[in-house]
Amino acid sequence: MPQGSNSRIFTGSRVLGYVSTHVPFVARFIKRRGETLLCTSVGKWFHTYGCDKFRLLSVSGEHPGPITCMSGDSYHVYTASENNIYAWRRGCELKHVYKGHNAPVHLLFPFGIHLISVDEDNILKIFDIKNESEFLELGFDEDSFKITTLCHLPTYLNKVLLGSQQGQLQLWNLRTSKLVYTFQGWDSAVTVTEPAPAVDVVAVGLANGKIVLRNLKFDQTVMEFVHDWGMVSALSFRLDGAPVMVTGSSEGHIVMWDLEEQRVLSQVQSAHYGKISGLKCLMSEPLMVTNSEDNSLKLWIFDMPDGGARLLRKREGHSQPPSMVCHCEPSGNNILAAGSDSSLHIMNTVSETFNKSLGKASHNRKASKKKKRLQIDNLILPPITKISSCMQRDKQWDSIASLHEGFFMATTWSYNKMRMGDHKLKPPGMDKGVVATCLTVTHCGNFVVIGYNNGQVHKFNMQSGLHRGHYGQDDLLAHKGAVRGVETDLCNQRVITVGADDNLKLWRFKSATTPYHVIRLQESVSSTKCHRDSGLLALANEDFSITLIDIDTMNIVRKFDGHDGRITDIEFDTQSRWLISASMDCTICTWDIPTAKLVDIFAVEQPCTSLSMSPTGDFLATAHVGEVGVFLWANRLLYERIFLKPIEKGEINIPKLRLPSTAPEKPEIDDLGTIHIGEEPEYISPIQISEELITLSDQPTSRWLNLLHLDIVKKRNKPKTPLTVPKSAPFFLPTIPSLELEFDLDKDKDNSDTKLLMPDALSTLTVFGKKLIVCETEENYEKCIEKLKTLPPAAIEAEVTSMAPDAGGSVDVMKQFLKMLDIMLKSNRDFELAQSYMSLFLKMHTKAISQNEDLRETLVSVEETATKAWSKLQNQLMYNICVVKALKDM
Repeated sequence: MPQGSNSRIFTGSRVLGYVSTHVPFVARFIKRRGETLLCTSVGKWFHTYGCDKFRLLSVSGEHPGPITCMSGDSYHVYTASENNIYAWRRGCELKHVYKGHNAPVHLLFPFGIHLISVDEDNILKIFDIKNESEFLELGFDEDSFKITTLCHLPTYLNKVLLGSQQGQLQLWNLRTSKLVYTFQGWDSAVTVTEPAPAVDVVAVGLANGKIVLRNLKFDQTVMEFVHDWGMVSALSFRLDGAPVMVTGSSEGHIVMWDLEEQRVLSQVQSAHYGKISGLKCLMSEPLMVTNSEDNSLKLWIFDMPDGGARLLRKREGHSQPPSMVCHCEPSGNNILAAGSDSSLHIMNTVSETFNKSLGKASHNRKASKKKKRLQIDNLILPPITKISSCMQRDKQWDSIASLHEGFFMATTWSYNKMRMGDHKLKPPGMDKGVVATCLTVTHCGNFVVIGYNNGQVHKFNMQSGLHRGHYGQDDLLAHKGAVRGVETDLCNQRVITVGADDNLKLWRFKSATTPYHVIRLQESVSSTKCHRDSGLLALANEDFSITLIDIDTMNIVRKFDGHDGRITDIEFDTQSRWLISASMDCTICTWDIPTAKLVDIFAVEQPCTSLSMSPTGDFLATAHVGEVGVFLWANRLLYERIFLKPIEKGEINIPKLRLPSTAPEKPEIDDLGTIHIGEEPEYISPIQISEELITLSDQPTSRWLNLLHLDIVKKRNKPKTPLTVPKSAPFFLPTIPSLELEFDLDKDKDNSDTKLLMPDALSTLTVFGKKLIVCETEENYEKCIEKLKTLPPAAIEAEVTSMAPDAGGSVDVMKQFLKMLDIMLKSNRDFELAQSYMSLFLKMHTKAISQNEDLRETLVSVEETATKAWSKLQNQLMYNICVVKALKDM
C-alpha cells in the first residue's frame, strides 16, 4: 500500500484559545522593559504575556511532553517536562537542559546560581545553572516525608524549607547537606508555603483548609485562619505596604485576610471556574495575578472600598472543550466557538489580542451581571449544543442563536455588542420534556427556525423575539419523529426540514400548513448542512454515509461512502466544490462534489467534533474531543501547486497528523534548502482532447497577434539616435610613417556590406526553406510547424518574405508552405497560428500568387479547408450568443 505522510490539501497551522493549565504561572520583572512578564503553561509550550496590556509576546519551543512545573529568575524561565528540565531565555531561546532525574519533576526553585528540583520519586537534586552539572542529591522516604512544597526565607542563608504530605516541615542547609530542624506538622498535608514580609515568618496552607502563620525562629504559631471554601491551593502577601494576605482555593474563590485584625477583609467567589493554580501579588503595586486550570489568566487591582480586588484585565479561553465552531463573517478572521462551559467566544485568526468572550449563557443576563462578588451565579444555562448566525442585521439586533443541552428554549447573542441578547425564544404551549434539536438563522437575519424532538418546527423573529408561526397542520407536527435538521434557502422562499421519520419536506416560508414536496429517504439522517449560494443540501446519515440533494431540482445528486464511525459534522467550502466531513473514526475527509470522489483523507489524534471552512478558503477550523482550543489547518492549494486525484480509502495507509501547535512548525536543519516537489507527478495536458474539436496553440499571444503589423511595431520601437558601431582595431596594427607613432586604421577597412562570398551555384534558401521543400509526409510537416513555433515574430516574417523567387526563394517553397497550412487546418490544431501565418503569407506574396496558376490552385484547397473549420466554429458561437441573449431577456 502506498504510504502518505501528510494531507494533500491541509497542513497544521496553529491553535487558538489556549491560555493556561493547572501549572502555576511565573512572574518576572524585567528592569529593562519596566514591565512584569507572565509565563503560563499551555501543554507542551508556554506563553509569555506582558502585564501592561496582557499582550502575547512570545511562544516557547515544543517540549517532549506536557509541562509539569515552571519557575523563573531574572535570567531564565525554567520548565520541567517528563524527566528533564529546560532553561529558556527571552521566552523562546533554549539555553540549558538539565538531565539526571528518573521520574517526572513536579517542583522547581531557582536558588542563586543553583536550581533545586524535586521529582515524583521524592528525590531532591541541585544543579549548577551555568554548567548544567549536578551539585547535590538528597533522597527522602515517601512514607515519612513526601515533599509537596519548597520555599526559601530571605534572611536564611543557604537554607530551604520543605513541606510534606505528612504535614511536617524540614529546614535544610544545602551548603552542608544537613537537616537543621524539623517542625512538627498539623496532621494535614502541606499544600503551599509562602514567606511573609515579616522576618522569620512563613505562611503554611493545609489540605484541611487551615492557614497557619508560623515563626520559624521560635517555632511558634503567630496566627491561624480557617478557610471554609475548600483546600488552599495558592497564597501570597500584598507587597505594597498593606497588611493583607490573599489565598486561593480549589473551588476557585479568592479570600483577602486582614493580618492586623485577624479577620476576613473581603472575598471574590467564583473568581475562576476551576482550581486556582497560581496567585501572586506584584511588588510595590496594588495588583494581583491569578491563573487557573479553567484556561484563564486574570489581573486584579485592590481599589475597592472594602479592600477587595476588582478584575482589571483577563485572557481566557474555553474552560471545557468547545462543541461548535463556525466562521461568522465574510472576512473569515473571526470564529465563533461555543463550549461545554455554556460560554461563547470569538477567536481571531490574525491576533489573539482581539479574542473576545461573550460571557456565559444565563437565564437572566441582567441578574447575573448585577450579582455581588460574594454570590455564586446559579442562573447559568446548560452547555451550548448548536449555534447559527447571520451578520446582515448585526448592527440593528441580535445575530446569533443557540440551543442548549436538554432545553427547548433558544437564546440569542449580539456579535456587535459582544454580549448575550435579551430574548429567550420559547414556543407557546410546549410540553415538558421537549428539547430543541436544530436551528437555522435565515440569510436576511430576520428570522430563526427551530426544530424540536417532538416533530414541531417553529419560526421566531430575531428583532423582537416573538413567535411568528409554525410548520404543519393544526396538531403543530411537521414530522412524526424528532426533527434532525432545518434549513432555509438564499431568498427565504423555502424551508427544508428532515425528520426521524426518514422524510425530507420542503415548505413555503410564509404559508406552511402542508409541504409542497416530500422526498422519501432511504437512510436515517443525523444532521444537515445547506450551502445557500449553490442550493446544495448535505445529509449526514446514521449509516455513516453522506447524501447530497439539489433543492432546486429536488433530486439526489451525489452520495459519499467511506466513514467507519458516526459523522460528527459536515461543511462545504466557499465555492461548494468540496464537502468536508469529520467522523468519530478520527478521520477528516474531503470529497470532490463534481466527480463524487474522495480526494483527501487524514486522521487526527482525537475525534473532530465540529469543523468550519473559512469564507476565503484559507483555513479549516476544527474542535476536538478533550481539547479546549480551536485548531487551524491551512489550505495548501493557495500557495502550492497540487494535483488532486481520486483516492480509494482501502488502498492507502491513512496519514495520521498531529494537531497544530501554538507556534508554527520550523523545518529541520537538514531540510533547509531542499524543495518539496510533492508526491504526485505533474499533470501534463494532452495536445488535443479530441480530433473533432478546434484547439488553440499554447503559444503566447505576442507570437502571432502582431505578425501583420510588425512594420508598425518596428517603427515605434526604432531608437531616436542611430546606433554607433565602435571601430575595431586589427590584430596587426599598421603605422603611418611620421615622427610620431600613429596607427593606420583606414588601411584594412572594407567598404563592402558583407564579408561573406557566396557562389551563385549554391542555393539561396534559408534553413527553414530547405527543410520545408523536402517535406513529403505529415510527420515532416509537423517538424516544420514545431520549428516555426520556436521562431520570434520578426524571424517568421523574414522566413515568409524570403520564399518569393525574387528574394532567393522559389515557387516550390511557396507551394510547400501552403500545403503545411492546409495540414494545420485539417488537424484542427493551432487554429489561430494557421490563420495568422496565412494572413502574413497573403500579405507578402499577393502579386506572386496572382501570376502563378499552381499557387492559385493550391490556395483554393487551403481556402476550402479554412472555410470548413471556421463555419464549424461560427455555428457554435452564434448558438451560444443566442442562448445568452434569450436568458437575458427572460
